[in-house]
Amino acid sequence: MSGGYTDGAKQWIINQSGKNRLKRVFNQGEFSRFTALSRICWRIKSVFHNLQPNTQPMSHLRLFAIVTILSVSTTPDSTTAAETRPPRARDLGIPFKGTPGPLNAITDVAGVLVGHSTIIKGSGPLKIGEGPVRTGVTAILPTGRTFQPIFAAWSTLNGNGEMTGTKWIEESGFLEEPILLTNTHSVGQVAHASISWRAKRGYHPKGDPFGWAALPVVAETWDGRLNDIHGRHIRESHVFEALDAAQSGPVAEGNVGGGTGMICHQFKSGIGAASRKLLNGYTVGVLVQANYGRREDLTIAGINVGRQLTEKMPVIHSLAPVFKGNSLIAIVCTDAPLLPHQLKRIAKRVPLGIGRTGGFGSNSSGDIFLAFSTAVPYETSKAGPLNVKMLPNAAIDPFFQATVQATEEAIINALVAARDMTGINGNTVYELPHQKLIALLKEHKIINEWPCPLSTLRSSSANPENLVSLQGFWSADFSLHKLEAVEPFLINSQ
Repeated sequence: MSGGYTDGAKQWIINQSGKNRLKRVFNQGEFSRFTALSRICWRIKSVFHNLQPNTQPMSHLRLFAIVTILSVSTTPDSTTAAETRPPRARDLGIPFKGTPGPLNAITDVAGVLVGHSTIIKGSGPLKIGEGPVRTGVTAILPTGRTFQPIFAAWSTLNGNGEMTGTKWIEESGFLEEPILLTNTHSVGQVAHASISWRAKRGYHPKGDPFGWAALPVVAETWDGRLNDIHGRHIRESHVFEALDAAQSGPVAEGNVGGGTGMICHQFKSGIGAASRKLLNGYTVGVLVQANYGRREDLTIAGINVGRQLTEKMPVIHSLAPVFKGNSLIAIVCTDAPLLPHQLKRIAKRVPLGIGRTGGFGSNSSGDIFLAFSTAVPYETSKAGPLNVKMLPNAAIDPFFQATVQATEEAIINALVAARDMTGINGNTVYELPHQKLIALLKEHKIINEWPCPLSTLRSSSANPENLVSLQGFWSADFSLHKLEAVEPFLINSQ
């Protein structure tokens, strides 16, 4: 074979540092598939070079994408549950700064679990107490199902909202509770159910099963444009469902849990998550419940797309259709040893991520943020003075940047994942139009042809059952950033 491709392939295959890097990015099964497909790409390029030696060869990365997609579509047993997951912002080619963790979710921070309970029932005219119902609960267990006080702090942008338990967090510097997200008028029911769950599930040390006090942490945003919010349909069973379902791994986004009835920039929204892996080895994870903003302010990848995405405005047959604010709840976590005052500084950076998407903390908005560290603050068995680990303030800037970046991406993930929803009185809110967004970002040269084949296959107008997904071929936690991470090892890429 001519053209140097065989030599290039050999160089890539025997490059031990390259192989080590690949093995850190991929799991073992993915690594095997990657090497096999890459060899196929080299052979294809060599054949074409022999046939047409004077033509510019196709980018190896683009060819790799095409071969991968074809291999997925012809592999009978490659279909997995990942194929039915809604796409995420990076699947559309939207660029973000920073390096995400393997899942690009809050659960990239070890020990953090997330679960949802989603309630969708009824249609037609609003009958308070009966429905229609479009709401739910999202649960975050900061240290799994084990009671472990950890350092935490909270902050706010505009305070027209609620997050219970924050007074004790402020006073003590500790978070001792599961975190629950729901709608505005269900805070009380969710708080009561949280206490019941802690008692019935043995969340507290068995040596003192009755000597504990609970100050539940429950945050809310208002879903009354789609949900019978005054009917207060959240029951104890729903809270138990969310808490019991909490798990590590990929986080469901969009119309789920507490985000079921939420709206952001006048598009359907809900729950979104993202993470950043720092060079120092620590991770920052963010989960948002996004329910704020005007269409004309929506900004994605630095482009004010909201002024051009003017179709599919919400259809509101009841209540004032004006969208001046509402709210955003953000939960930020890290595995780095940080003290409460440092975590407060991190929580204060969340608004910078909101601002990147076009939010500004309007008068009616309840923007409340909680940050915690999963690092065990001290040895609980020790008596007397305690030795507490902390990073110096001089090392905190990367955490600020990661918080801003992950907040922005989590919000866009919530928008990308959400789907059209019709609720009370036929009120309808539409999903973000993926293909129009991609076209706008192409016009502004924000994204190019890669990864358009994937985004085309996973367009919002396609039948989800017929989607072909790279995630299904690789593994449940595969995402396009893995290809980006190994692009330097695809030599002779031009």
